[in-house]
Amino acid sequence: MRLLFKQKLFSWLDSYDIYNEIGETVYTVKGQIALGHCLKIFDAYGNEAGMVKEKIFTLLPKYEMYRDGAYVGCINKEFTLFKPKFNIDFYGWRVEGNYFEWDYSIYDGYGQRTATVSKQIFNLTDTYTIDIDNSDDALSVLMLVIAIDAEKCSRN
Repeated sequence: MRLLFKQKLFSWLDSYDIYNEIGETVYTVKGQIALGHCLKIFDAYGNEAGMVKEKIFTLLPKYEMYRDGAYVGCINKEFTLFKPKFNIDFYGWRVEGNYFEWDYSIYDGYGQRTATVSKQIFNLTDTYTIDIDNSDDALSVLMLVIAIDAEKCSRN
């Protein structure tokens, strides 16, 4: 399954549309007014499916992920001097590659690739192509990609 993650050009808060291979909107991400990032994910029918929320008042950035209102995991930045590093507590997944330059792969706890993410350059807004090996993982992969993107936006 391939998703195209595209940030909206004119929005006051972080907003994204997520399209499938044939150009249909399958998810919409809407930023909410809150302390820190709070990004709600809606399915094609307008139902809230997930949320990525920045945990504030922490020493280093931390993003919690919720699915159907229930906490499912988090990603938090670790202290390093040169190369940024993250601790991912999310279904036993890990991220490998150059995710600070927007090209990385996501692996499950058994070492099997779950998804590959790459940023498209030469676009006015953030645009990512996400190739997901199992369509059942689409929402979870999307939440992790949103959390990584939110951390990069905060850092910049």
